[in-house]
Amino acid sequence: MHVYVLIENTTTRSGLIAEHGLSLLIETCGRRLLFDTGASPAFAGNAEALGIDLNTVDIAILSHGHYDHGGGIARFLELNSHAPVWLSRHAFEPHFNAAGKDIGLSPALTGNPRFRTAPAEVLELAPGISLHPARLLPTTYPVAGEGMSTLEKGHSAPDDFRHEQYLLIEEHGRRILFSGCSHRGILNIATHFHPDILIGGFHLRHTPPQQIIQTAEILQQLPTYYYTGHCTGDQALTQLQQCLGSRLQSITTGQTIIL
Repeated sequence: MHVYVLIENTTTRSGLIAEHGLSLLIETCGRRLLFDTGASPAFAGNAEALGIDLNTVDIAILSHGHYDHGGGIARFLELNSHAPVWLSRHAFEPHFNAAGKDIGLSPALTGNPRFRTAPAEVLELAPGISLHPARLLPTTYPVAGEGMSTLEKGHSAPDDFRHEQYLLIEEHGRRILFSGCSHRGILNIATHFHPDILIGGFHLRHTPPQQIIQTAEILQQLPTYYYTGHCTGDQALTQLQQCLGSRLQSITTGQTIIL
């Protein structure tokens, strides 16, 4: 399996754009998958610079309904003429951060015929490739909503992140899980799936240091290797690495992960 980081918050390569967002191109099981599109069309420019033709993507997935993961979807639809885009039926619901800023997807895209609504149950996209909705995830550990909200019947309500979904790839006896931002809680996700490898953002940017230590100690008990960045946060990344050592690596724009 090859995973190409098309967009992440950082980069060490000249000629590539980094932005607050995430986009991964995954080659596995004889298919090319696009997991998220970052906040803008920048992921597509980076793909071109890396020699990746986005028209060869077979399936696209939006992990959840926030702009920094789906902001480039219109550009993808221009560059790719055939791939379905799988997203939650809740993806286009309104989403706001703690300050009330709109962080949702562009309403102009609603109803695009290329969109495929994932069911409320596990969906097999292809042999060894499946989508798992957040509603099936037990919340054994608290979910830190950080003041994010949505609208229910016209009134503000805490976001329960029911628009989040996770991509599981089972290849050569391994379970590789992709999670865009892990809003439902990285501990809930990791302990539920028990993956061999977990790739994505852990959303620990505003988590107190002591809580990060507790999170790292629980993650350490799992037989999992972690690749993370984007919304994990620099402080959390440092603390996690101190506990997990070589089992946790950071990701950056332009990186290729070979698994």
